[in-house]
Amino acid sequence: MKFLLTLFLSSAVGLAGSIADESPNPSPPTVATFSIVAIDRDTGELGVAVQSRIVGVGSIVPWAKAGVGAIATQAWANVRYGPVGLAVLELGSTPEQAIEMLTKADSERDSRQVGIVDAAGKSATFTGEKCQEWAGGKTGDGYAVQGNILAGEDVVTAMSEAFEKTEGVLAERLLAALEAGQAAGGDKRGRQSAALLIVREGWGYSGLNDRFRDIRVDEHEHPIAELRRVYEKHRVLFPRPDAKGAP
Repeated sequence: MKFLLTLFLSSAVGLAGSIADESPNPSPPTVATFSIVAIDRDTGELGVAVQSRIVGVGSIVPWAKAGVGAIATQAWANVRYGPVGLAVLELGSTPEQAIEMLTKADSERDSRQVGIVDAAGKSATFTGEKCQEWAGGKTGDGYAVQGNILAGEDVVTAMSEAFEKTEGVLAERLLAALEAGQAAGGDKRGRQSAALLIVREGWGYSGLNDRFRDIRVDEHEHPIAELRRVYEKHRVLFPRPDAKGAP
């Protein structure tokens, strides 16, 4: 099985260099950001929350699939890490194995950063040696936090502590982590966009997909505060469809 996964990743991820050479923009801006991937063990919700000093971070960093896992790919982001990483998880790999396979097949791995959590609550994070300081991450029970070009390690520490201490639904805990990261200094270049993605089977629009919360602030002076405001409106319009009917 490992041979087949390696072969699959070699074709899906290993082409990054050649594709970049043909692109009109072979050197896209570094996605300096801080993010968290996590699971709610009680409901099975999987989610990603992210903030960055770049326009439209929600179209780059967060990836998730119900019953499989959630992934944040950032720094000089390789967006293939999202769909390919989810496919590897679905085939039975752990987050650590998925990261090993993704990075092994990627010649630019030293400039990548990625965090993964699976549907069993296992988590892993990776920071390449060439990611700009401060860069790093932390893992805990059911979550991983990571960031690059941050004010310091206090950012990911604050995010981790906020997620663990905050009560309530997954969205609240993810937003609390972002808010704590920003309060600790956040991205040392500033702030610009943020996103929240939460998936669960049958909880999407009309129950026809798994995208329960997919909220993006693409350009704002205070993106996390704006993300919180939009989330409050979204949860009223689309309450959780579980038995308790919690928002």
